[in-house]
Amino acid sequence: MPKSQGHYANLRQRFLQNDIDGFLDYEVIELLLKLADNRRDQKSTAKQLIEEFQSLKGVLEASPIQLEKVVGVGPANIFGIKLVHSVSRRYLKNQILNKEVISSSIDIKNYLIHSLRDKSRENFGLILLNGRNEILDFVIIFEGTLTSSAVYPREVIKLVLERDAAAIILVHNHPSGNPNPSKEDISITKRLIDGCKLIDVHVHDHLIIAGNEITSLADKGLM
Repeated sequence: MPKSQGHYANLRQRFLQNDIDGFLDYEVIELLLKLADNRRDQKSTAKQLIEEFQSLKGVLEASPIQLEKVVGVGPANIFGIKLVHSVSRRYLKNQILNKEVISSSIDIKNYLIHSLRDKSRENFGLILLNGRNEILDFVIIFEGTLTSSAVYPREVIKLVLERDAAAIILVHNHPSGNPNPSKEDISITKRLIDGCKLIDVHVHDHLIIAGNEITSLADKGLM
């Protein structure tokens, strides 16, 4: 058996026995690259990816355009990396659907951070809840610079009515990494609360995702 094949056989065996515990970030990436393209050695490419994006998280969150700039990374590699990232995001989302919002708060936090912390633009979305405060869905309804003129109460109300939601939680990210709510954030929250009152829907909270931090406007007494 060629040396490289023996190396990958050992990596696979380690994974099957111990999951990825004890794996270095580049070894995880190496396995992902090998799954997508088994024809060549992937160790050096995996190390280059980690060097470029600093961590496993950085590689998974990198865009296809960013990934293809790394020497040795081709379409098959990019497909493998982005597929795994998307699958993990869907898995985390499925962990929170149809569960009571309070009892699944840790899962919600993990999902929102994983989904929004590395977005380069602001994303604004809704966690839709039924009358038992169980999560129906999380939907992004706006992407771009968040201003009161950009987020229309009628769009929120339309989605709430379509999904027959009884309550909502507002969510958006701060790409700057600053977790503090802006005056605009507070203004938008109040406008949406007023709009939702017209259809007897309660706005429980407005969460701001900034890096690995989540700020609650409700906890801060700002709504």
